[in-house]
Amino acid sequence: MTIKEKFDAMDYGPAPENAAEALAWLIDQGDRFGHFINGAFTAPQDGFDSRNPATGEVLATLSQATQDDVDAAVKSARTAQPKWEKLGGPGRARYLYAIARLLQKHARLFAVLETLDNGKPIRESRDIDIPLAQRHFYYHAGMAQLMESELPEAQALGVCGQIIPWNFPLLMLAWKVAPAIAMGNTVVLKPAEYTSLTALLFADICQQAGLPKGVVNIVTGDGAVGEMIVAAEVDKIAFTGSTSVGRRIREATAGTGKALTLELGGKSPYIVFDDADLDSAVEGLVDAIWFNQGQVCCAGSRLLVQENIADRFYTKLKARMDKLRIGNPLDKSIDIGAVVDPVQLETITTLVAGNQAGETYQPSLRLPPQGCFFPPTLIQGLAPSDPLMQEEIFGPVLVSCTFRTPAEAVELANNSRYGLAATVWSENINLALDLAPKLVAGVVWINGTNMFDAAVGFGGVRESGFGREGGWEGLSAYTRPKGKTKPLAPVAAFAGKQDSHSADPVDRTAKMYIGGKQARPDSGYSKPVFNSHGGLLGHVGMGSRKDIRNAVEAAAGAKAWSKTTGHLRAQILYYIGENLSARADEFAHRIDAMTGKKAGAKEVETAIERLLTAAAWADKYDGQAHAVPMRAVALAMKEPVGVIGALCADEAPLLGLVSVMAPALAMGNRVVLAASGPFPLAATDFYQVLETSDVPAGVVNILTGEATELAQPLAAHMNVDAVWSFSSTDLAQTIEEASALNLKRTWVAHAASLDWSHDHSRKFLLEATEVKNIWVPYGE
Repeated sequence: MTIKEKFDAMDYGPAPENAAEALAWLIDQGDRFGHFINGAFTAPQDGFDSRNPATGEVLATLSQATQDDVDAAVKSARTAQPKWEKLGGPGRARYLYAIARLLQKHARLFAVLETLDNGKPIRESRDIDIPLAQRHFYYHAGMAQLMESELPEAQALGVCGQIIPWNFPLLMLAWKVAPAIAMGNTVVLKPAEYTSLTALLFADICQQAGLPKGVVNIVTGDGAVGEMIVAAEVDKIAFTGSTSVGRRIREATAGTGKALTLELGGKSPYIVFDDADLDSAVEGLVDAIWFNQGQVCCAGSRLLVQENIADRFYTKLKARMDKLRIGNPLDKSIDIGAVVDPVQLETITTLVAGNQAGETYQPSLRLPPQGCFFPPTLIQGLAPSDPLMQEEIFGPVLVSCTFRTPAEAVELANNSRYGLAATVWSENINLALDLAPKLVAGVVWINGTNMFDAAVGFGGVRESGFGREGGWEGLSAYTRPKGKTKPLAPVAAFAGKQDSHSADPVDRTAKMYIGGKQARPDSGYSKPVFNSHGGLLGHVGMGSRKDIRNAVEAAAGAKAWSKTTGHLRAQILYYIGENLSARADEFAHRIDAMTGKKAGAKEVETAIERLLTAAAWADKYDGQAHAVPMRAVALAMKEPVGVIGALCADEAPLLGLVSVMAPALAMGNRVVLAASGPFPLAATDFYQVLETSDVPAGVVNILTGEATELAQPLAAHMNVDAVWSFSSTDLAQTIEEASALNLKRTWVAHAASLDWSHDHSRKFLLEATEVKNIWVPYGE
């Protein structure tokens, strides 16, 4: 036998990890666990078994939380929160540092226990999950240290309910617990039913670190426990899991005033161009889809390969699949471990077996005789509309199709209701960086995949959820501005006198403004607008669902606005301000006539200032280049949300509209604005300013009518990306419930009013942008 033949015949020998210490820890706990509430473990109760998915063996018995358990955990967190926040950032930082050090000290124990409970290869637990969990506590200890100097206007939300999935049990815990307690919140966390053991070991670590009682509380159980937490008296819900459950949580929290972040499913594209280093792209793809058995929300599960290299690429990929090793997750030479549970294994098996399209390839690997194992699978030649190209499988299954041009690659990549992550492989960095902003995703990896760090926010758009976890942008989800807000005070329109009529006998009903043109209401109805003395000032149209449809269609057609430069958008905003200034007296008189007050001149002056402020920010609201502990740069790019629907303030008919419109336009969004209900004529006068200010058709659309009639269809529209409400009528529940259809972002008053005399531009800019993190590795 030649040396080459010997080399080709070489195989990995077994390299088993010793599980004795992890099993001993379980035995020390009696193999039975209660909940962790108020700094101590409760007595174990009836519950369910936690099993090793690779063998089916029972590891421990966990308690099923009751309503009383959840209530006790929330009460404990509520009691502890004021004192924990008062401790101050530096004081909290010391506890987070202590937790991070203990996670390091017990790293091997955590890694082995994670693999036993979850089924992922020990190499992944040891080298990825546990180090990243440590990194999050170190990083957020620093955030706590800096909070008082860098976030002086921020304060904690209060008690956070957190629900995490089974694919990265400890890492997801770290993503949520670390920023929450760093900012002064306390938490009630429910780990996944399948994988609760490392969360309970973390509770042990909290005790060792001397963390004050009640700061971290952990309750175990099935989905019913998660529902209890969502319904509990908490101030925020943070959820990572499936899109279907995220949608139900959005509906359940609608109108409650609870802050909400959702990190949901994905069907992430993995794009390979013909100039890519194909061998590297294949290795990256192995990491993208077969890492953690494909049970990753951002898994590169949708391969898009350029047509002229497809055959070569598939040949290389299949050869690499043939070399993958599947088996005992505690063996360090194993590439693919066990699927988390028989239920998940059945789901994957059913989806693959039910597919009749394309060509399926599975290597001839010997699966272990017991346990939840599924072979690495490639299904090539699918059409973009095939179910497996659209539905999240959440297993070691890669689906694929080809493309010809970069433009076609973008179209295929964005042909999904999800928007979590994307990967681009090309040696042409200009091409890669050209594609990255065009991909609808919260994270884009260039010539790499699955790069994460605590300094870089992670999260998605569309039905992949909203909010970010990690980095500076992730902290906003765990803080709120200091100070008290005033309750909403409904603003009613003035009633007319019985003999009210216009001084002008010619009817001049103000039209709406849609697609750059004045438009009559589709309903054919109008309403009168009276002054404070009952005199008729004019009529406005009553907007309806069809008017919203037309306005959103116009806004969607104006997407070129999002691609313009900040400099150009600034010029147009300056121009709007100049033209409004030229008609300041006219607008002031109109506002005074409608409101019956004498503050019209001040409102116009402030509105002009808002326009100039937004213009100033248009080319200055920059992103960041995050420092990450690897040879790469992570570019946090601030992008427009898209089409924003807004119910403008009733009490400030011009200022409320301009304060919403200007920052949204400055960031490249298009808007559908519902004017002040009782005082709409300032808005219908304002579109005359827009018509003379070079605003492209469809960028700004203005509707009139009742907010109560416009809110639901606006929030339910699938082509609207965010809805804001500043109406004096509390419409939070209506808007948030309707938004669950496509999980769009919302910003609603929750019965609190906004002081329009103060400049809230920074908050509006934050709400008008999405952060996309683009990872660019460098070096040979």
